Amino acid sequence: MGQLDGITVIDLSLFLPGPMATMMMADQGAEVIKIEPAAGDPARQMAPEEADQSVWFRNLNRGKKSIVLDLKSEAGKLRLRELVAKVDVFVEGFRPGVMKRLGFDYDAVSAINPAIVYCSISAFGQEGAMAHHPAHDLAVQALTGFLSVNDGADGTPVVPGVPSADMAAGLTALSAILMALIGREKSGRGDYIDATMFEAMLPWCAHIAGGAIAGGEPPRSQSQRSLGGAAFYNVYATKDGRHVALGAREMKFVQNLLIALDRTDLIPLGEAEAGEPQAELRVFLAQTFATKTRDEWVEWFADKDVAFSPVLDFREALASDLVAERGLLVEADGAHQIAPAIRFKHTPGRPIGPAPELDEHG
Repeated sequence: MGQLDGITVIDLSLFLPGPMATMMMADQGAEVIKIEPAAGDPARQMAPEEADQSVWFRNLNRGKKSIVLDLKSEAGKLRLRELVAKVDVFVEGFRPGVMKRLGFDYDAVSAINPAIVYCSISAFGQEGAMAHHPAHDLAVQALTGFLSVNDGADGTPVVPGVPSADMAAGLTALSAILMALIGREKSGRGDYIDATMFEAMLPWCAHIAGGAIAGGEPPRSQSQRSLGGAAFYNVYATKDGRHVALGAREMKFVQNLLIALDRTDLIPLGEAEAGEPQAELRVFLAQTFATKTRDEWVEWFADKDVAFSPVLDFREALASDLVAERGLLVEADGAHQIAPAIRFKHTPGRPIGPAPELDEHG
């Protein structure tokens, strides 16, 4: 059924990073046992709902089993110890110190099952001055520097549209878990993973913050090629108040577009430094894109070899031909779900189904 058939996972995580990581394992055949408090994962209550389940919860917890345990009770602790003895992976996302107080930190769990791969997901790690500092995605993006370049034209940071720190943590945790499982095949021994949102997010700045990494100045959006300072890597308003994006870096795309627009005189500006040196080119493109509607530009660009895209909202994106062609939005059991991003030729994975009801497998 999937690459992870035979792998069993205990998942005590809530909300986004941990559930995303374990869902990707469940999609590939792992048996994921979601341990929930009596009230359930708070994501169960997040609107909107479809087919009597939260869309958020279903899209991050499909294919899992749900068991409610009170880990402050002896009965709950005993049941979890019994499960721990039989599983391959243990994932938790509590604040540092909680699992130790409950009696299920790595030392305690590995004493029961030395082969277990144990992953803790937190904002800033299990030790250190920031370990107990509360934070969700926005705060982590602020502290990594990313929020400083998620700014408008006036330089004021705005709330990001993507929970990148959460997603980076989930992907990094998944990668580490799979690495540890491969390593266990060689050593027979499990391992402990201290996965943090902060550390997962920080390496994503390598392409924009080279100067700061080397000890120099931080990037500023208006003068950085990937952040709005380049004319051909930018967003432009159209006549109908919508937007289009140019996502080109290569000069061939600059040439193709400016030749088509009969402004070959501006081609050298495409090679200029980002920021003020490209200002004239940015102004020209802004004025040009304002002369047609977004959809008129889509039609105009159809036969042009230029890295161009209309800016779609999520409803438009999910209804697009590309999503349909790739089968990325699946309707099952009366509800819609986004299909797995990881696909294998010979192991298609588990069919998409519902998320478990609370304590369905208790």
